[in-house]
Amino acid sequence: GIKWMSSMEVKLEDTKDKKPTADKLERLRREKINRFRNQHRINIQGTDLPDPIATFEQLQKEYKVHPKIMENIQAAGFHVPTPIQMQAIPTMLHGRELLASAPTGSGKTLAFCIPLLTHLKQPRNKGFRALIISPTRELASQTHRELVKLAEGTGFRIHMIHKAADAAKKFGPKSSKKF
Repeated sequence: GIKWMSSMEVKLEDTKDKKPTADKLERLRREKINRFRNQHRINIQGTDLPDPIATFEQLQKEYKVHPKIMENIQAAGFHVPTPIQMQAIPTMLHGRELLASAPTGSGKTLAFCIPLLTHLKQPRNKGFRALIISPTRELASQTHRELVKLAEGTGFRIHMIHKAADAAKKFGPKSSKKF
């Protein structure tokens, strides 16, 4: 038989047969990422934001995190990143500033220590290269302990200073001028 259709119907049928456009694919990707963020209760603001990670393996593939750091993450028993780690790590690895809020025990320490060690790349004998200031001695001890575990075998030296006088003894009297 003969199929009768208007010129408008022909245009609609033509668009159905075409492959998805780059814009449509990008929109679908964004929707998938937004569903992932909603599922994990990740709220983020800003422009040009990096996508969250779903596994720690993505860090090595996409961001070239040191293999020894990856081993240490696995050895510490971390298999799946927490929501704060899923979004904060890629954000900081992209060199972006971050203000994050998450409950106690949610993995914030690991979330900022991995990018810190990754940005430093490798140890150098150039004095202190990174400084973490903590509001309490207890938090400083926790951060120190986690960084020591994370950096094990990489050559980084992790120190905790809680008294200036002790630091002068430990690092030498000229350390305050050097660092």
